[in-house]
Amino acid sequence: MGHLERSEVVERNKRMGERLRRARHARGLSLSELAAETGGVLEKSCISNYEQGIRRMGIEQAELLAQALVTVSAQYLLCLDDDGFLSEEERDVVERLRRTDARGRETVRAVLGALDQLT
Repeated sequence: MGHLERSEVVERNKRMGERLRRARHARGLSLSELAAETGGVLEKSCISNYEQGIRRMGIEQAELLAQALVTVSAQYLLCLDDDGFLSEEERDVVERLRRTDARGRETVRAVLGALDQLT
């Protein structure tokens, strides 16, 4: 890996870390609280290393953090999607969807399918 490529990797890690930090702060969570939200799968020190750009989070870690943060997607944390944060209304929908059972999720899919037919 050349110097320029290494520099690009370091910059990407820093951007990913900054996105994670902003999302955590937006939720009002400490590092310890976010670690707890991952069910203890990710330790506080690991999340701190991601935020500082010291370590690069993988897809699995980004998915776990996105689920814990609710407001962002794994793609956003990995700098693959620039859509940014979910609105309050979108976050409410996601939280409700996560709490519902399989039957409720199927009903939501059916309603969304019907809406697609109308537009």
